[in-house]
Amino acid sequence: MRKRVGAGSPWEDTVGYSRAVRVGNHIEVAGTTAMDQDVLVGKDDVYVQTKFILQKIDISLQQLGSSLNDVVRTRMFVTDILKWEEIGKAHGEFFKDIKPVAQWQK
Repeated sequence: MRKRVGAGSPWEDTVGYSRAVRVGNHIEVAGTTAMDQDVLVGKDDVYVQTKFILQKIDISLQQLGSSLNDVVRTRMFVTDILKWEEIGKAHGEFFKDIKPVAQWQK
């Protein structure tokens, strides 16, 4: 069984991608940004951006019958690693008790 959810981006059909795809018991989530349609949420505030991104991912997981409780790995791509504490604070608010494997890349 294959189930997918979109983000509503006009690029999904042009490029051919989904926000998240579930095949059996596995779910893959695409790279997620702080864009809400044409608006950047939390401009110049990585904490707000990170919270928004994780909320988007949570909604996608729920649409596929899952939740953040099932996450085993997160991967964060950041443009300014010096802001890791702000990003980490937001990540911790979502995953404090779940504690998935986390990977940071810049």
